[in-house]
Amino acid sequence: MASRKKVLLKVIILGDSGVGKTSLMGQFVSHRFSNQYKATIGADFLTKEVQIDDRLVTMQIWDTAGQERFQSLGVAFYRGADCCVLVYDVTQANSFRSLDSWRDEFLIQAGPRDPENFPFVVIGNKIDLDNRVIQARKAQSWCAEKSNVPYFETSAKDGINVEKAFETVARNALLREKDIEPTPDFPKPIIIPTNQQPSQSSGCPC
Repeated sequence: MASRKKVLLKVIILGDSGVGKTSLMGQFVSHRFSNQYKATIGADFLTKEVQIDDRLVTMQIWDTAGQERFQSLGVAFYRGADCCVLVYDVTQANSFRSLDSWRDEFLIQAGPRDPENFPFVVIGNKIDLDNRVIQARKAQSWCAEKSNVPYFETSAKDGINVEKAFETVARNALLREKDIEPTPDFPKPIIIPTNQQPSQSSGCPC
């Protein structure tokens, strides 16, 4: 039985600085959480293989800087994205209000062929904290207005709903599979013939 080629999914995580984008990615990929906050400079990515039904999928997850001074770097990282995760902090109203601008900026910079149906997933993070100000109903209403974007409330610290959210990211990206190039494990090797002998010189200088 021929082995199926892996599918590589490029996932972009966007949101204001400090909402927990790096922590969500770390929790999903390595099941680790750190209380030490360190702002992402530019962008970074991690990969994780996941099994979606009978498919082996490699998720390449790009964690981007939330500070405005780094947003100009975004266009280089947005191109070719298969799904975009919008993250806000349930304890910070401004981070929720920023979702519209992050979504619009992504669509402008990434330029997907079908922007109306491009797969987004929204995550309300930090539900382990007591001082939430954005209720689930408000976020669900926003998602409903944006073509029923899937919505999850997570705790990167406790691992709540993180796996479930990223599984939905992968599933929704796979729905666009006809636009995704199957990715072999390695690039095709360059074949160098080894059975050819050097041509014998005839002694003719021509």
